[in-house]
Amino acid sequence: MANQKTAEPVKTIETVPFTAEVKRKTKETDIALALNLHGSGKADIDTGIGFFDHMLNSFARHGFFDLSVKAKGDLNVDCHHTIEDTGIVLGTAIQEALGEKAGIRRYGDIVLPMDEALVLCAIDLSGRPYFNFDYEFRTERVGYFDTEMVREFFYAVSYSAMMNLHFKVLDGMNAHHIIEAMFKAFAKALDEATTEDPRLAGESLTTKGSI
Repeated sequence: MANQKTAEPVKTIETVPFTAEVKRKTKETDIALALNLHGSGKADIDTGIGFFDHMLNSFARHGFFDLSVKAKGDLNVDCHHTIEDTGIVLGTAIQEALGEKAGIRRYGDIVLPMDEALVLCAIDLSGRPYFNFDYEFRTERVGYFDTEMVREFFYAVSYSAMMNLHFKVLDGMNAHHIIEAMFKAFAKALDEATTEDPRLAGESLTTKGSI
């Protein structure tokens, strides 16, 4: 019995769900959202704000995410609560869909052109929220969408998802083009960051042991 060996513990490889469903109901909004980060770009969006629906559709399509958003908000007041709370719910869904973030690349970045607009977006799914947004719009609205809500939306996403998110507008004049470039750039950077890397063998990309 002196030479009896103790069995090595079996290493458990964490799995990432990549899907989440989140609901949020307040006196101002009622939002139900379903997300699949490894989808095919299918979208079913209804927020009551046409331009915002267009941006969320672009986000889903260009990131190859399946996204369903049904939002009812106090649009008789303005668009603020609906857009901000959708950002909170989307960020929460991203965080839940990533679980322990095992095996994913974690980082994503792109410089994305759209006509005259050129936007940089960089993401670190670090578990430590930080948001950097350096642009001030020259126009107040696109359709029924207040341009100042772009910052509020992505701020809400970044802090609810516990991600480090940076935007820089490198060029551009048309507000529609700049905003759409931001949503598409965010989609492409998030798609890259949530892609599985076989070299990680199911482990998190960190020296700390977990993100």
